[in-house]
Amino acid sequence: MNLEAKSLALFMRVAALGAIGRAGMEFNLSPTNASQRIQALEAELGVKLFHRTTRAVSLTHDGQVFIEHARRILDDIEETRNVFKGDAMQVQGTLKVAVSASFGRHYLVPFVPELLRLYPNLKLDIDFSDKRVDIVEQGFDVAFRMGELESSSLLARRIDDCPMVLVASPDYIARVGQPETVECLANHACIPFERLNTWRLKDRQGNLHEVFASGPVTINWGDAISELVEAGVGIGLAALWHVGPALREGRVVQVLPEYSFYPETNIWAVRPPGRLTPARVKVFLDFMEQKIRETNRMRYGDFF
Repeated sequence: MNLEAKSLALFMRVAALGAIGRAGMEFNLSPTNASQRIQALEAELGVKLFHRTTRAVSLTHDGQVFIEHARRILDDIEETRNVFKGDAMQVQGTLKVAVSASFGRHYLVPFVPELLRLYPNLKLDIDFSDKRVDIVEQGFDVAFRMGELESSSLLARRIDDCPMVLVASPDYIARVGQPETVECLANHACIPFERLNTWRLKDRQGNLHEVFASGPVTINWGDAISELVEAGVGIGLAALWHVGPALREGRVVQVLPEYSFYPETNIWAVRPPGRLTPARVKVFLDFMEQKIRETNRMRYGDFF
């Protein structure tokens, strides 16, 4: 699809003025040329955008739907120009972000004040939910996801690694003992994450080992796994960004450190396909990637 910025801008002015000829004059177009541009835009979209009478034009239902898309496309183009000119004040608009509650609390909220100081005209609409959302259908600009990405048309950007480790409290190890192999985990109280009951780990020779993990509780919130592990409930599979501080302070210890979780997991930012990257998305992702990487190195850099 070929949507010219000038045609979109003309469409917006026709909608505002209710007259094709008057709008065309602002673009140095004759009434005939302006009308032809609107007709070409309608043909490109395959819909009728305006009701036309001899006195005025008005938006059709499709025109009312399209006007929001046209406005956003034009805003994105202008915003991108301003960013590459280095004008932070012109980064503007609302950025709609989806993120899990735990990750958002640790990795977005602490950095929001600095981001807004850098870009005072930017607004954030952050949805904290552990349910995976349809970002296209629900109108999100960006969503953060961990682990393997499913095949889709979404545009993905790798933000950083997200290593998973097995951990237990020193008290649990003292009571039950340290498992020597992956297969020994079947005899331990394990705390699966999001019903991930089959744990797959790779040894240093590259051999893959699987074990069915079961225990007294299954959790879908990483912070809760960390708390239960520290309380001595069992062995938990957790992201290093969750348990890095606890490992550093000795509140938990790593179990089977010679094994790595398989497949490797990463932190991703995904966004809708088929659009020029809006400047507000670009500056947000550049900023957050830097902060997330710095924070990860601080929380667990010497464990990985």
